Amino acid sequence: MSAISFGEEVLPRALFDERIERAASALASVGIRRGDGIAVMMRNEPAFIEASMAAGSLGAFTVPINWHCVADDLRYILEDSGVSALFIHSDLLEQMRSGISEHIRIFVVETPDLIRKTYRLPPVDASLPAGATPWAPFRDGFPRRRHPPETLPQIVFYTSGTTGRPKGVKRIMGDAEMAIIAGVMARSYGFLGEYGQAGEISTVVTGPMYHGLPNAHSNFTVRAGASVTIMPRFDPEELLRIIETKRITHLNMVPIMFYRLLQLPPEVRGKYDLSSLRYVVHGAAPIAPAIKREMIAWWGPVIHEYYGATEVGNVVFCNSEEWLAHPGTVGKAPPGTDVLIVDRDGNQLPAGEVGEIVCRIQGAGDMTYLNHDEDRRAMELVPGFIGAGDMGYLDEDGFLFICDRVKDMIISGGVNIYPAQIEAALHKMPGVADCAVFGIPDQEFGESVHAVIELKPDAPAVTAATVREYLREQVPGYMSPKTVEFATDLPREESGKLFKRKLREPFWQGMDRRI
Repeated sequence: MSAISFGEEVLPRALFDERIERAASALASVGIRRGDGIAVMMRNEPAFIEASMAAGSLGAFTVPINWHCVADDLRYILEDSGVSALFIHSDLLEQMRSGISEHIRIFVVETPDLIRKTYRLPPVDASLPAGATPWAPFRDGFPRRRHPPETLPQIVFYTSGTTGRPKGVKRIMGDAEMAIIAGVMARSYGFLGEYGQAGEISTVVTGPMYHGLPNAHSNFTVRAGASVTIMPRFDPEELLRIIETKRITHLNMVPIMFYRLLQLPPEVRGKYDLSSLRYVVHGAAPIAPAIKREMIAWWGPVIHEYYGATEVGNVVFCNSEEWLAHPGTVGKAPPGTDVLIVDRDGNQLPAGEVGEIVCRIQGAGDMTYLNHDEDRRAMELVPGFIGAGDMGYLDEDGFLFICDRVKDMIISGGVNIYPAQIEAALHKMPGVADCAVFGIPDQEFGESVHAVIELKPDAPAVTAATVREYLREQVPGYMSPKTVEFATDLPREESGKLFKRKLREPFWQGMDRRI
């Protein structure tokens, strides 16, 4: 029988379902109805999924909120989304209280001991402000709501807001559209017939559930009936231990996790039995080809990849064999999904030519930005297709290759330069652990190429001169960084994405261009 595991706590599926049904009754009692919304500001734990599932069973939507944000950001998202209730961990409440309006019903979830230990949290005042309700005892006072649940809970994700305030992405779906999205998720996470039925599947939530991919993965796998282990925070050796002890079959990961796994000493990597793994998929960020080859060599041809965006869903997929035959690809569109490469006027480009990626999943419904429909219309370079801001090309066999983000492209002296191409070359350089390439102001050329490099601990002597010398054989001369700096630790979001804006922003302060 499937179960939800969190540290030493193991919740049989029947008990977890009972919690969800009681939670639905509790939310209904405070007026949550179809079309309403709740927000969740919590770290990874079962109550996160419980709240989303309960809201979904009422036809309400859930807004996951990054718990790293400040009170002002919280206030903006709560007001912009129009939610009427907030679930929040007890240790976060005091610092966020000023961002919560009086009309928001506050449900306080006691921060679990495992999270306190994992994040080394100090003791906090257990008293609650007026209007706040301790969640667990409140929920347990209600009967089970035996009501046919929605196919999947409706989630509204707020984009990272690289230009101004973040925007809420909401899909416009009925039952038919939800069924199509459920099929896309089944393909994404390896729940199709050849990989086993849901009841035989055991998986791990490895990333933060406020982020789109781990959230979708956790909700889908629980709804499908798989056994799910929730990690409060990613730890490479702990993941290996869980794989062995829980006989994990499926994983959803991001590339930085692969990198951290490969950094473990060989004796640690070799002492765990990973033979249960059948389907390991990654997405959300680019992966260095050398890292992927090492993972395939270690775990075998169980490594899969998908590419998509919050605004449209996952649109291309590839397995290990396809990737090895087309190194660097993020996959190929399956039947029912269309991917085009177009120029800025919406004209389709031929195979091998770089342009903006636009895509659609047939029958999956439309999306909108809450309160910002004009931004939604601006994304439609081709009628019915959504562009999520990535540049790339299709090869002759239809496999998609990502070149860069549109906003990250450098225009130097009128020439388009794709930082990802330079970063891919740098990742092959001995001693380089990570890197970021972006454009900085240049009086003569408008922009020039700047590289920030993180070295491996045992790296040989690497200087700006040796970097340029190495790149001379890897990329055209106009792509070589004009300036190079070295950092001990490049900033990343908890989802694993490189936080390039933090590196780039100081160079553009006081300039007209927005980052």
